[in-house]
Amino acid sequence: MFPFLEIFGRSFPMYGIMAGIGAFAAGFLACFLIRRRKMNDNDMLIVLLFVALGVVVGGTLLYAITNARYFPVLFKVKNFEQLIAVLSRIFGGSVFYGGLIGGTLVGVLAVKIKKLPLKIYADIIAVIIPLFHAFARVGCFLGGCCYGIESKFGFTAHGNEISPFVNDVSRFPVQLLESSLNLVIFAVLLILYKRSLSGGFLAGKLLFCYLFMYSIVRFFDEFLRGDAVRGFIFGLSTSQFISVILFTVSVVTMTVLAVRYKKQKNTAE
Repeated sequence: MFPFLEIFGRSFPMYGIMAGIGAFAAGFLACFLIRRRKMNDNDMLIVLLFVALGVVVGGTLLYAITNARYFPVLFKVKNFEQLIAVLSRIFGGSVFYGGLIGGTLVGVLAVKIKKLPLKIYADIIAVIIPLFHAFARVGCFLGGCCYGIESKFGFTAHGNEISPFVNDVSRFPVQLLESSLNLVIFAVLLILYKRSLSGGFLAGKLLFCYLFMYSIVRFFDEFLRGDAVRGFIFGLSTSQFISVILFTVSVVTMTVLAVRYKKQKNTAE
């Protein structure tokens, strides 16, 4: 693990650096793709800024929900320092699914307000989500968060102050596995995006394709996660429970849309 990068005597968290690189790469690709559609990339940047805001708020709120057991402690604090410590424990992290949901909702709202073509923007954002996530998961690995289960095959960290639970224990690199699978999802979506440019059923539906693929990946890689803050609902971790919901929504929605598309096509013929 490599939690910090030292530059001129200052420490910079590697997660922030990798997330920043991922955001830049995703934003650059989004602007490139929107320009190829002969549309204004400034509009895309504005939408992405709102999406980023939704990601931060949504990810933080879901993290707080997974730490709901600490809320009663707020009524027992005796001084300001204890209050800050408890609030940091409750809100001091982020859950990807919360960011995904928050970013999607705020992004749709921004597109609607600016009266932009929702289907085009949704397709492009669907393509860049796994690209950003791939970089961010590498940041998780370097920082030591979202770590894997104890495993003979893995990596052992020493002296990690951010995530002391990873120290001196060989853990499976689940972050790198998810990063690799996100790149696979990104490649598939990019291919589907190029094919959708000529029209057809997939145009405007790539976000559901993403949800279908990522929900499967996340459901199963949760079994390889070893960090304590998982949250559990009906025996499933919070992310597994959300994965089941998103998988179901994506399958049902795509099935309904496929039936409608086929009927419209048959009618036109």
